[in-house]
Amino acid sequence: MNTKPDIDEIDLQILEHLLMDSSLSHKHIGERIPMTGQAVGARIRKLQDLGVIEGYTLRWNPDKIGLHVHAFVTVFLHSPKAHSTFQDYALEHKHIAELHRVSGEGCYWMRVRISTPAELNDILDELLRYGNYKLSLSISQVK
Repeated sequence: MNTKPDIDEIDLQILEHLLMDSSLSHKHIGERIPMTGQAVGARIRKLQDLGVIEGYTLRWNPDKIGLHVHAFVTVFLHSPKAHSTFQDYALEHKHIAELHRVSGEGCYWMRVRISTPAELNDILDELLRYGNYKLSLSISQVK
C-alpha cells in the first residue's frame, strides 16, 4: 500500500519555493520552474487537497511588538484527569505560542512569548492549578 501522495518533482519544486517564501505569487513561482502561473496555482490547489500543504504562516519578530520574554515550560500534570482542562487553558491563552504533548520528561512542553517577567510569573502561578513545571528562558535565538 502506497501512502505517499501522488506528487512529482515539479510539485516538490513548487513546495520548496513556498517553504522559502510562502508569499510568492503563482506567476513568480512559475517563472522559476518554468510554467504558467495558472498551472502553478492548479498544482498548489492539488497539494492543498492532498493535505501536503496544510496552511501558510509568516516569520515575525516578537521583540518589535514588546514580547521580550521567550520561555520554554515543561509541565508535569498532577493527575491524568487534568489533561483536557489544561489543554483548554493553553489553547485559550494568547501568550502560549505552542503546546506539545510529549513523552519522556514531563507531560507537555509549552513555548511562551510575553512582555515582562511579571506576566510570565502570572502564567506560572496559573499552571500550579494543573501541576508543576520546569522553566527555561531563551537568551538568544540561533535559528
